[in-house]
Amino acid sequence: MDISSTGLRVLRQIAESGSFTAAAIRLGYTQSAVSRQAASLERSAGTALFERRPDGVRLTPAGLTLLRHARTILDCLTTAERDLTGTVSRTELVRLGLFLSAGAALLPLSLTRLAATDPQITVTTTEGTTPSLIRALRAGSIDLAVLTSRPPHRPLDGESPRLHVETVADTELVVAVSSTGEFAGRTTVHVDELVDAPWIATPASNAEPLLGVWPGLPGRPDIVHCARDWLTKLQLVAGGFGVTTVPSRLSPVLPPGVSLLHVEGAPPEIRRVLVARLPGRPTPAITAATRAIASTT
Repeated sequence: MDISSTGLRVLRQIAESGSFTAAAIRLGYTQSAVSRQAASLERSAGTALFERRPDGVRLTPAGLTLLRHARTILDCLTTAERDLTGTVSRTELVRLGLFLSAGAALLPLSLTRLAATDPQITVTTTEGTTPSLIRALRAGSIDLAVLTSRPPHRPLDGESPRLHVETVADTELVVAVSSTGEFAGRTTVHVDELVDAPWIATPASNAEPLLGVWPGLPGRPDIVHCARDWLTKLQLVAGGFGVTTVPSRLSPVLPPGVSLLHVEGAPPEIRRVLVARLPGRPTPAITAATRAIASTT
């Protein structure tokens, strides 16, 4: 096979972003250039590497096989570049991905503990939804991911081999409300009282779930504000502009003016916090980072 490093980088980015268009944007290429690279890869491999689906692009089994080798090749090229330029790192790098509310609840304490026990380890972080972080893990763009799942906690994706997953904690989903608004002074709210509430939610797409609305809410929610940033959402709640759901683990970092209510009249919504990585023997740095994250519970 005659495959270039550019082609392998395109393969990895398509696997991570889930579409040719998003891959082109992240790589700074035109979509037609990405499509040409994808077609060239398939010609060289002699088989289909990409499956076009209504919700985006996924790698075929052959594509996943090539991706596994692409991760190794691209990592070796990065190491070779450092050796040739004399920029050998004195620290061990862990690229960590976190779901959108995990940063405030877990990240500062985890990094503080890791710095105390393993100061030679450097952690870089990126946020994303659980589906996008799983793609990034499979693509080799991150080494470790803090993810969330809901019962019945099925495997995170259908690809093989399965990711190595460790449970960090279970946390209850609650509703964040203004401390001086309609629900002031309360600790619980019935789900029927939330039917007509104004909701603050994270935007959804075909491939990503809508975050911020109670999952068992009867009827169609009235979404008045859409925001991805948790501080924005909670400040809107504090100002009385709507309500949103949050994991109860966020209670220590709530801004003033926000209260948390448990929901009655509906089954409890439990979210599991997980740490995931690719299968195989982890590096000592990944093991240390996983241990620091688990120790925050």
